[in-house]
Amino acid sequence: MVKNIKWIFVMYAVLAAACIMAIGIAVSEKSLFLAALAVAAWIVVMGFGFKTKKKYREEGKL
Repeated sequence: MVKNIKWIFVMYAVLAAACIMAIGIAVSEKSLFLAALAVAAWIVVMGFGFKTKKKYREEGKL
């Protein structure tokens, strides 16, 4: 069993996956606005994930 799960990274991964699914749904609905919104949300989520990873690495928590 893994003892040191970083739950914040699990949350970022789930949110990023949800954004990717939203992109697919928006494309199937032919909604350019929702697709653009989902891509923007995905970029923001990934950015926060990488920022958090950098912070954890600098603090020696990874």
